[in-house]
Amino acid sequence: MADKGFMEHVTGLLAPLGDVSSRTMFGGFGVFHEGDMFALISGSSLYFKVDDETRPAYEAAGSQRFKPMPYYEVPVEVLEDGEKLTEWAARAVAIGHATAKKKRR
Repeated sequence: MADKGFMEHVTGLLAPLGDVSSRTMFGGFGVFHEGDMFALISGSSLYFKVDDETRPAYEAAGSQRFKPMPYYEVPVEVLEDGEKLTEWAARAVAIGHATAKKKRR
């Protein structure tokens, strides 16, 4: 079950990124930047979209994958550090935009 309070907290933390929105999906919430999905929330866990370049950092932190999708749980130490969270989120946003462009072709 999705935790709406956690979703509202997370979208507030991600406000420095600009146009961030969310909507219900997958029994949780999809998180979007300018209409492209870059994160999801399941229960009270935040997952960012990864690619081959960013995946190792998540795996090194012991993050779990949201199977079968290319999303990994954001480590607690990142979630609690505003600067790090913005940095990791910006990478996930870039991946979300890049994969959305591929789908539109």
